[in-house]
Amino acid sequence: MKITSLYGNQTSITEFILLGFGDLPELQILLFLLFLVIYIVTMAGNILIMVLVVADQHLHTPMYFFLENLSFLETCYSSTILPRMVLVSFLSGNRTISVSGCLTQYYFFGFLAVAECYLLAATSYDRYLAICKPLRYAALMNGRSCLQLAAGTWISSSLVADITIYLMQQLTFCGPNEIDHFFCDFVPVVKLSCRDTRMMELVTTLLAAVCTLPPFLLTLATYVCIISTILQMPSTTGKRKAFSTCSSHLIVVSVFYGTLMIVYMLPKTDTLRDLNKVFSVCYTVLTPLANPLIYSLRNTEVRESLGKVVTKFLAGKRIQSFLL
Repeated sequence: MKITSLYGNQTSITEFILLGFGDLPELQILLFLLFLVIYIVTMAGNILIMVLVVADQHLHTPMYFFLENLSFLETCYSSTILPRMVLVSFLSGNRTISVSGCLTQYYFFGFLAVAECYLLAATSYDRYLAICKPLRYAALMNGRSCLQLAAGTWISSSLVADITIYLMQQLTFCGPNEIDHFFCDFVPVVKLSCRDTRMMELVTTLLAAVCTLPPFLLTLATYVCIISTILQMPSTTGKRKAFSTCSSHLIVVSVFYGTLMIVYMLPKTDTLRDLNKVFSVCYTVLTPLANPLIYSLRNTEVRESLGKVVTKFLAGKRIQSFLL
């Protein structure tokens, strides 16, 4: 444990040890392979969606604009946590991380998590307008509105992350230096501080409430309206298809918002602290994996676009082989 002198006999830690899943030594190889596959699939799925939306003119619509933003976010979000956990902790066994590196990781994680809350709400609002207000959709969700919603999402998320990381930079860590988590999350890091953190925890709980409750309630309200509109459809097949889509969206949204609210808003009891690692896997690993599958790759338009791209690629390969 590296330390530097402060005032008097106090010392300050300069690095942490991320315990991760070290309490399961018999499962290290299995966990390494599992998280490696999840990371590869997550990156491939989200990058594929971004490429398709850029390449296909038919996907230049507000819905796919938000889904492209979401895919870009998930790519960055997964890369903030999984590469270090998979390539460093599991592969090399090096579980140390500097205090500055730890705070940097938490800054990007917090920034992207808040952005995802707002982007999911914006996506559901777009679907609400398209299904429940089709005649006003083009006027309400034009290019300018999309850019304003996206810009508001990224700017407000950055502001929240800036406030949180500023407060965390005021902390002093005197020991111990072991973080019982697989990344630098707020609760286990603050727990190691030798300062009074009650005010900081109150502020971050309020910020978490502002960043999760309104978007979650907005998302819930939009889907209630969407389901109400679907019930009025005359086609049984259309109802079944729409319900299938909405239910899958709601499951992913509920898991993401629900686990975030449990970790950041509920009182920090011993039981919840023990379960934090499990809940964190849901919103850091599973959601980025599920979003491209649920929101995009199930859409007929995306599958058709993918088919066109694959066909063009294979045709180009055949022409190239013929010329050679």
